[in-house]
Parts: sequence; C-alpha cells; structure tokens
Amino acid sequence: MDVTVATLISVFTVAAIPLVPTEPLLVGLGVLAATRDNLPVAIIAVATIGCSISDHLLYVVGRYPAARGIGWLVRRPSGAAVDNLRNRAVTRWGAAILVAGRFIPGGGTASAVLAGVSRWRLRRFTPASLAGSALWAGYATLLGFFGGAVTKQPAEGLLLSLGMAMAVAGITSILVRRSRRDPNELDRLTMTAK
Repeated sequence: MDVTVATLISVFTVAAIPLVPTEPLLVGLGVLAATRDNLPVAIIAVATIGCSISDHLLYVVGRYPAARGIGWLVRRPSGAAVDNLRNRAVTRWGAAILVAGRFIPGGGTASAVLAGVSRWRLRRFTPASLAGSALWAGYATLLGFFGGAVTKQPAEGLLLSLGMAMAVAGITSILVRRSRRDPNELDRLTMTAK
C-alpha cells in the first residue's frame, strides 16, 4: 500500500471539518489509487473516522446551542410546522435518515444537527454516523477508483468519476424533490427496491 501519511492526514482533516466538501478529494484520491495500482482501503477508513468526527461536532451544535433557538422558533406557526416535520421524519425513519442524509448534498450536515436537536442518545447516533460515513466514504472513493481503473489516466479518470458523481447527485435531488411533492413516493420507491 503506497498511500502516504500526508495523504491520510489531508483526508482526515478535510473529512473532520464540518462544511468542507470532502467528496471531490475522495474521488480524486480514488482515481490516483487506481492509476497507481493501490487499494483505497486506508483512504476509506480514515475518511470514515473523519466524517464521523464531523458528524459528532454537528451533533453537539444541534444538541446544545441550537436546541435553545428551537424553543423560540417553535413558538412561531412556521417554526412549529418545521418542528412537526422534524419529529415525524425522525420517528418514521430513525437512524436511516442519518445514513441516507450523507448521500444528499448538505444532507449529512443537516441530519447530524437534526439528530442533536432531536436529542438522540450517542449510543444511537454513533453507529448510524459510522455506518453512513463508511458507506459514503466508500462510495466516493470507489467511484474515483472505478473512473481511474477504466481510463488508466488520472485526468480522464477524474473527469469520468466527477461526472458520475454529479449524475448521482442530480438523480438524488430529483428523487428528494419528488418525495416532497408526494410523501408516499419515497415509500413506493423503497418498496420497489426491496
């Protein structure tokens, strides 16, 4: 395995800082791993830990400072509607909302804060965070690895992989918008996937 310590430190730092986009870095490192005949396992492992730390920082933001602001917000009619939606989503989807949130642009951040505001216990939050972070880090890195393996050229592999990532993000956004218009659409989609 030819992954340098500096590369792993960079992955950890970018993944651990909330609000810094990690996906392009992971896709790019996946491409490099493929074009240099390396396995991306270390990159995925370090990114998983970093992303989970980021989730926990956002959880703390939602759990403490943001929770005080929620009380003020809920007293307003629009705030009460948002709080009701949050409660229904957490009750209906539970930990899956945190795992799936990682695959929606901005969803990882929102779902981690949501878990804090919803007062999830750490014993529930941490496994969901680790699972979502591992799946997402694996997806982004292996997407780059696939692009690099197909093209055998770093630049072309990066373009192919980022194009696929944008296509997946676009499809996900469309599905999320459709599910907002028809709340039962998401149920139909999950039932057909089973």
